[in-house]
Amino acid sequence: MGNPLFAKKSLEMLLTESKETGEHSLKRTLGPFQLTALGVGAVIGAGIFVLAGLGAHYAGPGLMLSFVLSGLGCAFAGLCYAEFAAMIPLAGSAYTYAYATLGELFAWIIGWDLTLEYAMGASTVSSGWSNHFIELLDIFHLKMPLWLAYDHWTALGTAEKIVARDMARTADPSLVPGTQAFLDKVTMIMGTHSPELLQRAHDLVNAPKIFGVEIGFNLPAFIIALVITAILAIGIKESARFNTAIVVVKVSVVLFVIVLGMKYINFANWGHDWHSFAPYGFGGIGAGAAYIFFAYIGFDAVSTTAQEAKNPQRDLPIGIIVSLLVCTVLYILVAGVLTGMVNWQEVNIEAPIARAFMDRGLATASHVITLGALAGLTSVMLVMLLGQTRVLYSMANDGLLPKKFFAAVHPKFRTPYKNTIAVGLLAAIVGSVTPIDDIGKMVNIGTLLAFVIVCIAVMVLRNTNPDQPRPFRTPLVPFVPVMGIIFNGYMMYKLGWINWARLIIWLVIGLVVYFSYGRYHSRVSNPQLREE
Repeated sequence: MGNPLFAKKSLEMLLTESKETGEHSLKRTLGPFQLTALGVGAVIGAGIFVLAGLGAHYAGPGLMLSFVLSGLGCAFAGLCYAEFAAMIPLAGSAYTYAYATLGELFAWIIGWDLTLEYAMGASTVSSGWSNHFIELLDIFHLKMPLWLAYDHWTALGTAEKIVARDMARTADPSLVPGTQAFLDKVTMIMGTHSPELLQRAHDLVNAPKIFGVEIGFNLPAFIIALVITAILAIGIKESARFNTAIVVVKVSVVLFVIVLGMKYINFANWGHDWHSFAPYGFGGIGAGAAYIFFAYIGFDAVSTTAQEAKNPQRDLPIGIIVSLLVCTVLYILVAGVLTGMVNWQEVNIEAPIARAFMDRGLATASHVITLGALAGLTSVMLVMLLGQTRVLYSMANDGLLPKKFFAAVHPKFRTPYKNTIAVGLLAAIVGSVTPIDDIGKMVNIGTLLAFVIVCIAVMVLRNTNPDQPRPFRTPLVPFVPVMGIIFNGYMMYKLGWINWARLIIWLVIGLVVYFSYGRYHSRVSNPQLREE
């Protein structure tokens, strides 16, 4: 017998599992339209409404090319996902594909890694959702205490910014808020970290203390994560309907942004040569692509619903490829509008699109965008939490996690309700106490690793099992998977050593869990456990 660490799950076993029915299996109700809507629902949200601002500060007007670069990396990986999703129509996504091709240890690593993508991704999005909810309250002149609207660090940073803006206006009343000179003055004041600035910021936050330590709790992020969890626990059909309705709203808002924003484009903002178009060169475009890559996360979540698709062999490739294509086109157009409306150095990081319209005096348009952002981020969160629960369900069915908890299916709702509640609570807590920027970068590197492994797995299975029927075949193998590895590997490299260190620490924790529990309960490497 071979090394149990690299035991592979046979395609026969996988295909048998995919045909299971009954009250302990997931319910097949999704068609091609719902699957495409899940893909668009997962993708459009954070990138357009939150992360485009961050990307613009790295790439300048070249942000359009950053979206092309990220989109190409996803397209190569997406074609590889589509082959697997059609061939092995099981929940679990990249985890299941790695089990069939690379063996149990790699499958565990990728499953653990997907937790970083989906659960932490949902936490990031809940935090972004909260920012837009607070903006919506501002429209109605309602204010939340800073310590209840943000985690502690973000609350303090927000307070420092408010105080610094006030100090800048007092120091030089001739400065116009929003101009580069004003922003430079604010940055200079914040850079001094003066005792007056810090004291006034702490007074503004006015946070309660527990054991002498100031606390901050992002209440809107916590509540939205729990609401989404409840919807997911009730059923996949209801979740898909809810998602489709939201997708219609947010795509309408995105089209509204593009059409209205085109009227306010100043072509000078795009620059007159390569240096002004890409102020930090191709390296800046690459860094922008790596950070806005989070915007594309989610199309792979379509493959986690394979066991809930009516005709997975045909519909999953459609859902993955069409959703990716639609989102890339919309992203490039929005990036063009944003960098055309606002000089890249003045793009707002927290709410770039809404602020761009507000600065043109288009308050109503800005309010519509805020509503669209809330809708967008709601559906992103729904699909990410959905993907996470399905990966854990697959891992538990294989014995790598406790089956009675993580694979328990509700007899009426036919959803993995216990793990849905656990994941939702985790996302709610992390999103309410952690800064958004740190989680976002961790999620990116975890997802890129998953994409690289799926690209490798396609080439491996073409060699080890060339005769297996493939309802959808990745074109131009090995060119497409190799390009997927290069593009996604490059973006991993651009995320810097701190994120690599975080990824390694996360994977080490995962290996401890595997070697202390998973390997002893695996149904694949311990055949005697299969009948349990």
